Amino acid sequence: MAWTTERVAALSTDEVRQLRLNAERLRNEVVLAICDEVLRTRPQRASSRAVTRQKELDGRPLVSRKKAFEMRGVTLRNPRWSWGGVRPADGTVVFTIWANEIQAANGIYRYMLWGPNRGGDQPWSDTPGGRERLEHSRLAFEKGEAEGVLIYGQTQGGDLPLGEASRVSGADPSKVLRFKVRQEGDEYWAVWGTETATS
Repeated sequence: MAWTTERVAALSTDEVRQLRLNAERLRNEVVLAICDEVLRTRPQRASSRAVTRQKELDGRPLVSRKKAFEMRGVTLRNPRWSWGGVRPADGTVVFTIWANEIQAANGIYRYMLWGPNRGGDQPWSDTPGGRERLEHSRLAFEKGEAEGVLIYGQTQGGDLPLGEASRVSGADPSKVLRFKVRQEGDEYWAVWGTETATS
């Protein structure tokens, strides 16, 4: 039975979001478009998110991911699935960096920007957002450096840091990471420490 706008509209918002995730994973652009259309008509839960953001970071307010990128001069290609963008002013790639997924050892910090989907371990890599992330990783590797916006929230599963979040609290508007981009095999990593800075 084919999914139609009417069938999708009859689902709860959580069910539509789950259907959208499945359609994205299966690369079903028709169902993806229907879900996006239905979700656009649903009320947003901005007020509860704003309260959650205020409580994050010991009282320092967080902003939406979209707003954080706009503050860095970047317009996301797709507000729903883009997790990075290129700043037109200087060509710098700006990535989302999940704060709880940063690896640290001996003053050096690492974060995997993109890795391939090997046997289903990172299905997000094969989605439109994942393919865009690979494109951005390659651009940043050629440039040698990039920036990262810190994202706070709860992540789900082993396909992260690139997967969908179960809850995004928001982005820290006061800090941006500057890092080197390195290729390790077929993975791209952000690396920073004593030789790089945060502002």
